[in-house]
Amino acid sequence: MNDSLINLMNANFVQIDTNAILVHDTASVDTSGKARRYLWRTAQVLYATVNSDKNYLQINRGTSSGVGSDMGVFSSNGGLVGKIVNAGKDFSEVMTLLHVMNKLSVQLKKTGNSGIISWDGKTPTELTLNGIPKTDSVRVGDTILTGNYSLSFPPGKMVGTVSRVLKDEATNFFILKIKPAANFGSLQQVFVVENLNYAALQQLGEETGRKVEAKSGNK
Repeated sequence: MNDSLINLMNANFVQIDTNAILVHDTASVDTSGKARRYLWRTAQVLYATVNSDKNYLQINRGTSSGVGSDMGVFSSNGGLVGKIVNAGKDFSEVMTLLHVMNKLSVQLKKTGNSGIISWDGKTPTELTLNGIPKTDSVRVGDTILTGNYSLSFPPGKMVGTVSRVLKDEATNFFILKIKPAANFGSLQQVFVVENLNYAALQQLGEETGRKVEAKSGNK
């Protein structure tokens, strides 16, 4: 799938309420009346590491191509790779899931429950997912998707599948071992996804935090 086709997927749009005629919506709207939420761009992988405990890859897209920091990156087969942490004019650096400092909120597809996925720096074919309750019926092969708590990634995108189910006897949660959907040892082409509402949503969150703190301080 190329970037032209992936940009036409319904998940990249949100329906505009045409009854709200007094509201001026400045979002980019297509002919079907839907506002675009995400924009996808293809990129070539120039360099990648998998043998460190902090792995990165470099791509041939930068700010001159509309690519910026905190944008999500997916493999050509749709698996989550990581996110951009440094964007230059023509090239960018991506922190992959194979980085011990990279911790992301994901969800178990069959139940919708969320947990935190991370990497222990050992094998590049196995991630660790914590926070899924033992009340969930988890089996090997279950699908793990991107969650709803990130501005960098669209929700519901492929992260990987459960490869091992371990019970943490000290808690009420599983320790799940996840096989990533992306093959980090053979990445050549990737997709960079831009959340077109990122700045507005981030600003809204920051302003909310300041208002709540101000109210708390006045009590």
